[in-house]
Amino acid sequence: MLDQPIASIRGLRVEFETKDGPVVGVEDVSFDINPGETVCVVGESGSGKSVSSLSLMRLVEFGGGTIAGGQLVFDRDGKSQDLAQGDAALMRQIRGNEIGMIFQEPMTALNPVFTVGRQLTEGLRLHKGLGKAAAEARAIALLKEVRIPEAERRMKQYPHELSGGMRQRVVIAMAMACEPKLLIADEPTTALDVTIQAEILALMDRLKRETGTAVMFITHDMAVVAQMADRVVVMYRGNKVEEGPVTEIFANPQHDYTKALLAAVPRLGEMRGKPYPEPMKLLGQAQNEVPPITGTSEVLLNVENLVTRFPVKGGLLRRTVGNVHAVEDVSFKVFKGQTLSLVGESGCGKSTCGRSILRLVEPLSGKVEFEGQDILSLGSGAMHRQRQDMQMIFQDPFASLNPQMVLQDQVAEPMMNYGLASGGEVMDRVADLFDRVQLPRSFMRRYPHEMSGGQRQRIAIARALALNPKLIVADEAVSALDVSVQAQVLNLMMELQADLGLSFLFISHDMAVVERVSHQVGVMYLGRLVEIGPRERVFENPSHAYTQALMQAVPIADPTQRKSERDLNFKPIPSPIHPPSYEPEASSFIEVGPGHFVLTTDSGY
Repeated sequence: MLDQPIASIRGLRVEFETKDGPVVGVEDVSFDINPGETVCVVGESGSGKSVSSLSLMRLVEFGGGTIAGGQLVFDRDGKSQDLAQGDAALMRQIRGNEIGMIFQEPMTALNPVFTVGRQLTEGLRLHKGLGKAAAEARAIALLKEVRIPEAERRMKQYPHELSGGMRQRVVIAMAMACEPKLLIADEPTTALDVTIQAEILALMDRLKRETGTAVMFITHDMAVVAQMADRVVVMYRGNKVEEGPVTEIFANPQHDYTKALLAAVPRLGEMRGKPYPEPMKLLGQAQNEVPPITGTSEVLLNVENLVTRFPVKGGLLRRTVGNVHAVEDVSFKVFKGQTLSLVGESGCGKSTCGRSILRLVEPLSGKVEFEGQDILSLGSGAMHRQRQDMQMIFQDPFASLNPQMVLQDQVAEPMMNYGLASGGEVMDRVADLFDRVQLPRSFMRRYPHEMSGGQRQRIAIARALALNPKLIVADEAVSALDVSVQAQVLNLMMELQADLGLSFLFISHDMAVVERVSHQVGVMYLGRLVEIGPRERVFENPSHAYTQALMQAVPIADPTQRKSERDLNFKPIPSPIHPPSYEPEASSFIEVGPGHFVLTTDSGY
């Protein structure tokens, strides 16, 4: 006899009350999750995949949703219980104890006012009745299981003191603490680096095998699905459109939506033998023919020996007790009309490097020349004028837009600020920019909260383009977008580059995306560039041990090529904090191919 499913969602319907009447979040969805099985629920934002998982935990009610129909059957030691009818006391017993949840946004899933240790031990003491010392010992063991270095010290830290990847691991440790029978993971790796994502996927896979936990894994990343799933449920606009074993879905997708989803995934190795970046071919969309994006050999931005450090204060007098070596002796050139991508893990200094160039953080030393002009010596007035040519697209479009201004005013603001156009002209120019980033003009009067993540990111791009800049620093500009939206935004950036001769400094941790858009690639580790060169040389002949490990970690959107934990031999990342007296050695490189340089100094990897 087959085991009965650990959870069955049957005919689920969820409605949300809005000003304009009820909106259906999930229309009619049914699927089972069996013990020890990983079911991946895929679809784009708004497809209802998170709503399904929040319903199973009965958390959807706290977000204004009501379960309008269907059953949520959960197996409690052989007894079936319909959670849709469960009372608050029952749900308190089940949440965190029998069903664990890993939320999408680790910063909001953790409480900022409690230490990591307190949050980890809370569930253990409540559900498992452990004493203080036993709960702490178990919490430290959990942190070690999710590969967090210096676990004892982390217990006393607060969430804001950890990087995004670290916070996400703490959330996973919390979800696994009581060894639940079902683990719901809602986009647990979306904002993580390749290496950390690979480790966390391998970790979840191992924990699943060791504990027999069933996993409901919600994601829009098809490569992650290929790596993790036993079965796949594809959702589109509140309905299930396809379900099947993972190999079947990838080899032979039936529904048009599944086919389109798989077509939009950038795959590592697709660009072999192609000298220049190329827009992706998307199903069902007319493609603009983009001429080859050759760029020029003229240097636009020249960075030499850039160093940025942040002081660490401590003691009673708040003296500087150490420095974070965020960017250490970094040199590169960006050519006109070309894209240089900086890749590496979170905390490797790539965002700080981008911000230092625009002087959003002040570098300690080094040289930054833009069109021959020394940026670091400019006063504030001259720097303000210079920024007209250098713009930035930030990682989080929600945080970089003003929630109280309508979108047209946000895009118009830079033009007014620099006196580039007057009243009537400004709105014409804003309307043109909306056309450029493929947003309807009717959106001009909307506010940021009325837009999806992909639409907000397009507004950020429109705003960066408003001043006709020559260089755009794109900091993880597509990392949190759905695959099809990501493909559209990348194509848009490449079309703009071909039309306007823009140069990009593209900061990312997604190797497949980087391969798609770059002319040059620099790999950063612990604040240093460990390898830099033309994209095809770095990708086809990665020469530094860290670059090789990074390539090895990229999940492939093919379930027949799964990675095991053995394939991922990452070393723990050493601390970038050194005492004030520490003098790092200068970077030295050897040229392993034309324009392809590899660090010979000890980078710590």
